[in-house]
Amino acid sequence: MLLRTRLLNVLLLIATLCSALAASVANASAQDAPDLRDLDGEWTYVEDRTEGRELERLGPPMSSKFLLRVEEGAVVLNGHGSGHRDVRIALDGSITEVKEPKTIARYSGSWKDGTFEYQVKFERLEGGPSGRIEGIRRKFCLTRDGLLVGVMVNPPSGEESLALYQHEQDIVLPTPAKASIGDVAWMASAWVGTRPSGSSMEERWSPPLGGAMLGVSRTVNTSGKMVAFEYLRIVERDGGLVYIAQPGGAKPTEFVLTEATPTRAVFDNPRHDYPKRIVYELLADGGLCATVGYAKGGTPRRLEFRREGQ
Repeated sequence: MLLRTRLLNVLLLIATLCSALAASVANASAQDAPDLRDLDGEWTYVEDRTEGRELERLGPPMSSKFLLRVEEGAVVLNGHGSGHRDVRIALDGSITEVKEPKTIARYSGSWKDGTFEYQVKFERLEGGPSGRIEGIRRKFCLTRDGLLVGVMVNPPSGEESLALYQHEQDIVLPTPAKASIGDVAWMASAWVGTRPSGSSMEERWSPPLGGAMLGVSRTVNTSGKMVAFEYLRIVERDGGLVYIAQPGGAKPTEFVLTEATPTRAVFDNPRHDYPKRIVYELLADGGLCATVGYAKGGTPRRLEFRREGQ
């Protein structure tokens, strides 16, 4: 009788432990499961993950930076590439219409298994613009790496692009290169050039002094009107160099030096929407080349200068 009682107690203990373990696993799974509220916030493009895509075609499948705002039963979109702001997409499949003078965009969305998906279909009214884009489908999947965004034009037969986005504070910053301001002294000069449009451009860099170089750029169109300007600095910081850009005198954006040779300097900021990389190179003929773009892939914008007076 005593043996039977002990056996029953052991079996009861095992059953209790198994139940506790099952509850713990279920609770952990529930905690790991994506929550709709995790979509909330501003997302910045990190890298193109479209399989098999050529290097020059790599890039964000939609805006480099966009905002999602989660509400009760809906997600509000901003900066997602359509030009529409504050588009509220209900998650029950109901239609949100955005009317413009010549088009109507109809949005519908859902949330399932950690993925927010929406489609937008376009109706072109009489006299509206013609085009081959009849609709777009976008999927936003929460992963351990960040937000995986899939975009397909004219679903279901269109080509799908896939890219990773992250919150700005989660994007890993690059390791700065060790350098002093004298290492980029070769950039000092008055540089001039011509854009493909015919506009003239100039970029003037002071010699290194006091741990800094100061620069200013200006673009003047063929009519003689200034259409763009920018304040620039390169400063020493923590054993490296920081490139600080203020296009149009706007808020400063910083890029850290990550690579330096006697004729080349690479500055990166993966948390910026665009550009993420700025490269200066001294050309064999004595000219200066500046390229701006993404850290990997795409078609960087290339500007070539010669020394003023040459």
